[in-house]
Amino acid sequence: MQAVLMIYADNAATTPLDTEALSAMREFLAEYYANPSQPYSYSRKAKHALNESRARIAQCINARPDEIFFTSGGSESDNQAVKCSGRRAIITSAIEHKAVLESCYAMRNYYGHEIHELPVDEACRVIIPALAEALTHCHSPALVSVMLANNETGVIQPIHELAQIAHSHGALFHTDAVQALGHVPVDVQALGVDMLSGSAHKFNGPRGVGFLYVRRGVEIRPLIHGGSQECGLRAGTENTAGVVGMSIALTNNCREISRHEERLLILERILIDGLKGCGIDFRLNGDAAERLPGLLSLSFRGANGERILHRLDLKDICISTGSACDGMKNQISRVITRMNVPHEYAGGTIRISFGKCNTPDDAAKIAREIANVIPTQ
Repeated sequence: MQAVLMIYADNAATTPLDTEALSAMREFLAEYYANPSQPYSYSRKAKHALNESRARIAQCINARPDEIFFTSGGSESDNQAVKCSGRRAIITSAIEHKAVLESCYAMRNYYGHEIHELPVDEACRVIIPALAEALTHCHSPALVSVMLANNETGVIQPIHELAQIAHSHGALFHTDAVQALGHVPVDVQALGVDMLSGSAHKFNGPRGVGFLYVRRGVEIRPLIHGGSQECGLRAGTENTAGVVGMSIALTNNCREISRHEERLLILERILIDGLKGCGIDFRLNGDAAERLPGLLSLSFRGANGERILHRLDLKDICISTGSACDGMKNQISRVITRMNVPHEYAGGTIRISFGKCNTPDDAAKIAREIANVIPTQ
């Protein structure tokens, strides 16, 4: 029987594991599996691997090794940054990942924190002057949390400018860089952030491991208690194999950013040109220039995003949708709503995100199959 050749174009959701990372992980899963916190010699290799991995990750983002703290992933890192900063006012944006938004709502509902949401423009970029205004309305010291790149549109946010405004008002600044790390250069010094969240599986590392960068001098509380691991900031036996895989995957991706960007932009152009050539009425959502390479939010006039997703799935093509159906009604995603995407397009939103394994043939086929689902105008 001939094998089915699946096209995976949902790399913004998760990515295939880097082969070098997988190879390095096996050693710590099967042979050097000792708890790195133990004092005997058998634990030394695991402990050394953690230290090396911390240094590799720090180098990738221009940080110090002692500013990197390992977590179970981006959601935990975001939760800790938002919930444990000690700031009773939190300013975030209307297009954040739920790991940030739901953490903000929890702090408001359970502890009475002030929560302010910054608006975005039609290009999916946070409106910069709105931050200074929000800070003037805070009744206590604030934390500002704005993502580096949006997970639905790929639009890159003006983090450096926002962080400067936050610091001028005495606020801390956190950025959720989960979608951006390994795909565009990330320099915590140039960005001027106090905290930054990362998740391995978004840059070809393993699932279930991530990190939180905390600038030296910034004090935050533990989110998980029970042990003294990670300098007392995160209890729990470290996932040595996962951390090793994460550090190697991030290093490899950062080394190849320019080459991958060039290739991904070619795939984008093939897809867009293919759709235009079929006479399909659609729009590319978000800033066309300040965007992660290979991640496209497309809205098709008069179409249904869920229907497109399922029809492509029947053709062994994996994409995602920018809208969610709850069974009772079509519910347009929060991001698409805040960008004021016209209603006749909003319901037909899908997200296509190319990665290392995609080819020009993949992009061309996706365009053809979408054309078979959506009638020309």
